Amino acid sequence: MSTPGSYFRLIRIGWVLARENAFAAVPSEHLPPLARFVQKLAGLLASREARLGARSGRLARAVERLGPSYVKIGQFLATRPDVVGAELAADLSLLQDRMATFPESASRAAIEASLGRPVGELFLEFAEPIAAASIAQVHPAVVMRDGTRERVAVKVIRPGVRQRFVADIEAMYLVSRMQERFLPYTRRLRPVEVTKTLEQTTKVEMDLRLEAAALSELGENTREDSGFRVPRVDWERTGRDVVTMEWIDGIKMSDIEGLKRAGHDLNRLAETLIQSFLRHTLRDGFFHADMHQGNLFVDEAGHIVAVDMGIVGRLGRKERRFLAEILYGFIMRDYQRVADVHFEAGYVPSHHDAASFAQAIRAIGEPIHGQPAETISMAKLLTLLFEVTELFDMQTRPELVMLQKTMVVVEGVARTLNPRFNMWKASEPVVGKWIRDNLGPKRIVADLRDGIHAALRVAEALPEIAARTERFSGEIMAMSENGLRFDPETAEAIGRSEARHTRSGRIALWVIAAALVYIAWQLA
Repeated sequence: MSTPGSYFRLIRIGWVLARENAFAAVPSEHLPPLARFVQKLAGLLASREARLGARSGRLARAVERLGPSYVKIGQFLATRPDVVGAELAADLSLLQDRMATFPESASRAAIEASLGRPVGELFLEFAEPIAAASIAQVHPAVVMRDGTRERVAVKVIRPGVRQRFVADIEAMYLVSRMQERFLPYTRRLRPVEVTKTLEQTTKVEMDLRLEAAALSELGENTREDSGFRVPRVDWERTGRDVVTMEWIDGIKMSDIEGLKRAGHDLNRLAETLIQSFLRHTLRDGFFHADMHQGNLFVDEAGHIVAVDMGIVGRLGRKERRFLAEILYGFIMRDYQRVADVHFEAGYVPSHHDAASFAQAIRAIGEPIHGQPAETISMAKLLTLLFEVTELFDMQTRPELVMLQKTMVVVEGVARTLNPRFNMWKASEPVVGKWIRDNLGPKRIVADLRDGIHAALRVAEALPEIAARTERFSGEIMAMSENGLRFDPETAEAIGRSEARHTRSGRIALWVIAAALVYIAWQLA
């Protein structure tokens, strides 16, 4: 149930977006007549600077004006081009997660509250922040470990960010429900479910213990890998509001000239980056989902070091298998197999014709095979694939969209290092090995092992299943004899809910009316 406050926040969002002329960036071809009228009206409210300024970046500028919570929401939506469209996702990808720092005293208070020890006892030195983002900021510090001074990076949560996000996500729910109601063609994208994913993802990101756990897990997965690593976590100095990790001395991957001056092989770095990402995705089913240049460093030894593990992605074994089969099918030009995989996975509803879907897949694959290998983009292939599946009512698969978006970013970083980078040649050792190991005899053995484990779990649960079935049968018999009855508490709760719904609706109408009067007064 949306509160009056969420309507006020929604009006504020609309006002800021209109002033920055951000609505002009929204494609209007699918909008109903009323929405197109509102879009034109919003254009009249735009400031002169916004109307004359560059078209790209309008939405990003507006979101930055709204504050830290909305920056985080915008960054999440930038990973969901299926929901906001490719153009708006590209605009949101320009969001810079660089916010004003908050006082060091607030960081010290958060650390002491989270860890229960004074900062002076935890750290030999604790300096002013060097960077701040929408959720946290980073302080350089020094600890004593085994009699040796060691530099560390201390990430501390932004004060009040959780409370602000709870309020702002309520407005996001209101928007998603309105989207489902007034834009029926978007229902297949499940905007309310996307908002739930955003809420869960951000709640996880705001618990820095979970980011530390992600760093630890990826560190274990890549312990034997060459050329890639993540910072070590200092668990003694890590809590809900603070994570302490190894300090990274390195060159950002965005500093191409700096990498050249340091003597690093840019082509080898691009190859290591792509192979590492694919290895994490296919081998481990766990990947860093925010691998832009600002989160990637190259240390003195030439290793890529990935930081900021607030956003991660996971793929189950079946999803990894389907992904590999789809890529392999495109490589072998077996478009019918690619189509069959989509139907087997349940990505495309069964009432569609598999042969027609294979024809659509061929329309993507054939033009790609006529290009030089170094110009073929795997990320673009997946993007085109998503556009085609829209014609066949493919339901949104958040984990696959996050993978596709991350692949776009990673491939973009690799092409920055080497514009003629051969994506397919670099990928073959990892993808080919995974296909040989998982689509051949080893797959059968793995499936048999999983089947045996599942059968054992079912056998263990049989007594409980039988007991529950017996109880359920008794309840059904009782209802058939006596009818369905509500206890007094249930009936009273239903009455309260109906009354609250009616009251909230009246309040919302008054809020909207008051806001319109205010806007008219501002324009007078």
